[in-house]
Amino acid sequence: MFVEGDGRSPWARRRRDLQAAYAEDLGGPDLLTGFQIGLIQTAATLRVELEQLEGQMSTGRVVCLDKYGRLAGHYSRICKTLGLQRKQKDLVPDIREYAARHGNGDDDE
Repeated sequence: MFVEGDGRSPWARRRRDLQAAYAEDLGGPDLLTGFQIGLIQTAATLRVELEQLEGQMSTGRVVCLDKYGRLAGHYSRICKTLGLQRKQKDLVPDIREYAARHGNGDDDE
């Protein structure tokens, strides 16, 4: 509402993509509170800014590492507040999934 522009810039598209990904990580937008949506928007904004700084560094340009560090710290705290964390992948297959992939054992050949 207060953001100027038409939302079609690479920056705006990336922010929108991140917002959608973060919302899905938390179970989907229908399950989120207004507070969570606001934090997701802020996290996406900070991540896009961090990516821009990282892009500049990758080309050898000098960036303010203090700014980068502060942005990274804010981003990390928001992610922790949202509860975003790495989940260990379950490597043991579900019995139904296993049966579907390998047959149901009725083969007498």
